[in-house]
Amino acid sequence: MKKETKNLYEGMYIFSASLSDDALGKALERITSSIEQHGGEIHKVHEQGRKKLAYQIDGHKQGVYCLLYFSIAPSAILEMWKEYQLNEDLIRFMTLRTDEVKEKIEFKALAEA
Repeated sequence: MKKETKNLYEGMYIFSASLSDDALGKALERITSSIEQHGGEIHKVHEQGRKKLAYQIDGHKQGVYCLLYFSIAPSAILEMWKEYQLNEDLIRFMTLRTDEVKEKIEFKALAEA
């Protein structure tokens, strides 16, 4: 059997803002352990903190944002998404393939029209 190559991914996770620090840590640990259980490797975790959502999602007006960089086989992504949908602490998630791990997250100011 051929070993599947791992791709580098960037995952954005928005957790419920009503979670305590301890519960938030456990929720993030649940995500990272899921990645590792599927044969993945965590490269970097950026905790962005509590932010106002652009629009209300299932009654939530704020969320706690976390950005993860990880390597995993593409076939495991769908299985992880199924687990994420059962996670009540997770408001939204998005997984994108990327080419590099960002060591620092910076946002540029919008150009004035």
